[in-house]
Formats: sequence, structure tokens, C-alpha cells
Amino acid sequence: MASVSIPPPSPIASDASASTSDPVTSPGSSSPAPPPVDYPNPFSPPHIDPEEEEEEEEEANIGDPPKLDESFEDVASQPTSDSSLDASSTTPTLQPVPATTSSSPPRVAENDAALALSLLHLSFNQDHGCFAVGTDRGFRIYNCDPFREIFRRDFDGRGIGVVEMLFRCNILALVGGGPNPNYPPNKVMIWDDHQSRCIGELSFRSEVRAVRLRRDKIIVVLDNKIFVYNFADLKLIHQIETVPNPKGLCAVSQQQGSLVLVCPGGQKGQVRVEHYGSRRTKFIMAHDSRIACFALSQDGRLIATASSKGTLVRIFSTVDGTLIQEVRRGADRAEIYSLAFSSDMQWLAVSSDKGTVHVFSLKVNLGLTANDKPRPASDPNSPTQSSHLSFMKGVLPKYFHSEWSVAQFRLHENTHYIVAFGHQKNTVIILGMDGSFFRCQFDPAAGGEMKQLVCYNFLKSESF
Repeated sequence: MASVSIPPPSPIASDASASTSDPVTSPGSSSPAPPPVDYPNPFSPPHIDPEEEEEEEEEANIGDPPKLDESFEDVASQPTSDSSLDASSTTPTLQPVPATTSSSPPRVAENDAALALSLLHLSFNQDHGCFAVGTDRGFRIYNCDPFREIFRRDFDGRGIGVVEMLFRCNILALVGGGPNPNYPPNKVMIWDDHQSRCIGELSFRSEVRAVRLRRDKIIVVLDNKIFVYNFADLKLIHQIETVPNPKGLCAVSQQQGSLVLVCPGGQKGQVRVEHYGSRRTKFIMAHDSRIACFALSQDGRLIATASSKGTLVRIFSTVDGTLIQEVRRGADRAEIYSLAFSSDMQWLAVSSDKGTVHVFSLKVNLGLTANDKPRPASDPNSPTQSSHLSFMKGVLPKYFHSEWSVAQFRLHENTHYIVAFGHQKNTVIILGMDGSFFRCQFDPAAGGEMKQLVCYNFLKSESF
């Protein structure tokens, strides 16, 4: 039997005793995934089948069973008077660093702002209340509203290329990145911030492109494969073959219950939807060109897709693959950077390399498809700017009867921005790979240009 080693602690971690468990073997098959089980707690060591051990394809090592803080309360309400991690606590929590109680950004040391810092990764957590930043020195966690840095972990000049949060708890998934990675780029390290060390790892034969977390699952995305693991024991339950996926495109539902996973399909322009509860697979031919970006609603019922052309965004039902709505970003080609549904599924936000963030109104509650949905009567004041030349629909190009965005916010072109809807009504959070943080508000009735509420540089923690 292969030996098992606990991953070494990071440079900032303190030594701690840990019990070991047997390695987890991978089934190594692509058979339909079984229905998911409720999130087990506490974590129990996996059972090893000696006959399967020789067929192990990806190695998983797990140390001490992770303990999750299930409170998930707003980090702004967490105590800020003590930045240390209490090792004697029986329930580990995500502790913030000292910060002011106001909404103003925290100040950092002047020499920190003076040193050049390279961003390697930027992502929201599952409820869009926090965001994670991977840099060539470590990673940082921020709160969105009010904006402030919660904590940072520096690894002596070694980089983190992927940081995936699990809501607001102490467990994160890390992948090394940059010219001097802190971990091998082919490994997913499970980081327990309560212990300030890695407690488990998943090793692969190629570079990890992305990681997605749920309370009960870990999803790892490689160039041509996606692996789905149980969070409890790191047991591989499903693997999926995809077209080349260098962006690591993958989305999972986050509501409690059955898992819905969306990934690129086996051919250009296709998306694959895995319904783990009903053990069904649905393929949707979303575009003629390759898929460039997609987003899944929290409940897994809707998916928004964009192709490499970047002109149209389509919204489909994941249940039957029906095209529900089609909206137009613009007429010229663009690279779509991110798509995001609002929590009530009434709005869709889109960012691209053109430097404009668009907000579209969704009509998914009508239960109608794109072909039979009634068009509103002509109203020049309507914020949803669809063309009123319907009588020439058969003559004019499709462009003239497209559905356009309700609200817009203009930024710098060719800067990579990602978007999400804020917890305040009709607000959008925008994060840039240049370190910019924007919170904007749109008027759902009047539409037009969004109003900028706040703007910070989260790398320097200075107001613009």
C-alpha cells in the first residue's frame, strides 16, 4: 500500500500534531455519477479497496479532518480586536485582521504599496459577499460591503494562482501559480486557515485550471477533464471529458440539495449539464463558435452562455435545454470576461474587454421561450432597448430587433473585470485585475449609466 504523508505546513504555519489516514483511491471511470449525499460531518477516513488501489489515477492525501465554521455570518460582524487564530477553540472560524468599523478601506504599510504586486487570480465567493485575490506572494480575502481587507497570508515571495473560498468559512482551496509558485500547479491544496496550514491535497498529472467548492463537493478542472470529489473523504465520484478548456470553465449550483454542474461539452459551442440528483446529463448546443464564458444561477435552473464572438448572450433552462432569452452586448466582437445572475434571477450582468459592464433585464419568470415570448409595446422610455422595427423583422438583420442592456458602467478597455450583484438592491460589484473595486447602482426603471457608489484600489487600499 502506498505511503501517506501529511502535506507540510506553510511557512507561516505553526507546527501541530496531526493524525494520518489512508490514501483515497480513484475509481478511474467516467460512468454516470451517483446522486449526491447530504454533507457528512465529521469527516471520516475513506475505505480502501485493495483491488482498486493499483488503478489509482489521481492521488489524494488528507490529514486532519477539516472542521468547518457553519455560521457563515457577515464578516463585518466578526470581532476585529484580535487577529490571531485561536488554536484552543473547538469551532474554528474565519478571523478578520484588525480593521476599522467604518466602510472606509484599511490602510496598509507604505512599503507594501510601493512594492510591485502581481495579481494571478481574482474571484468572488459563492454568495458574492467576499472576494479572494491570488498574488505572486500569497493570497488575500476581502469583504465587499463594506469594502475592507479581512486577512492576508504571505508565503515569502511564492505565488498562489487559484484561491477558491467556501462561502465565509475557514476552508479554502489553493493552487500554486506565478514564476515562483508556493505549491506545484498540478496540486490542489486544502487550506485550513484556523490551523494556518494545508490539511489535504489532490495531485494530478497536468496543471489545474480551476477549482469549485460546495459544502459537500470539490470540483477540479484540468485542460480536458473535470473531477468531482466528495468533500468529506476526497473520494472521486465522477470524471468528465471535455474539449480543451484552458480557461477552466465550470460552474456548480450552490443551493442545498442536488448538485447541478455545467462545463464545456465534447464539441465546439456545446455545454454539458450534469444533474446529479436525477442522474441525468443534458447537452445544449448554445453557439456555433466555441464557448467563451458561462454562468449558472444559484439554484442551477438557468445558465447564461457567451461564445468567442461575444456579441450575444443566451439564457437556457438547464432542465430541458430550452432557449429562454437572447440579449445583445454589441455588434462588434468582444471577449466576454464574466457573466453573473442576480439572486432573484431578474438581472444578468456582463463584462468584456470593451470596458463596459452591461446589466440586462431577464424575463425568465414568464415561463416562455425566446420564440413565443411577447414583445412589449413601443415605449421610447423603456429601459430595455429592443428595436421597434418588428414589422421588418423578416427583412432587416437580426441586429435590429435585438434586446439591449438596461444599464451600463464604463471602464478601461482591455482590463480584465469580473462582476457580481451586491447584497444591496440594484447594486453591482466590479473587480479588476488592475486592483480596482467598484460598487455601482443602477436604476431599473430609468436605466442608462450606473451611479458609482465607491471605488478603491484593493492592492494599495487607497481611494481613487
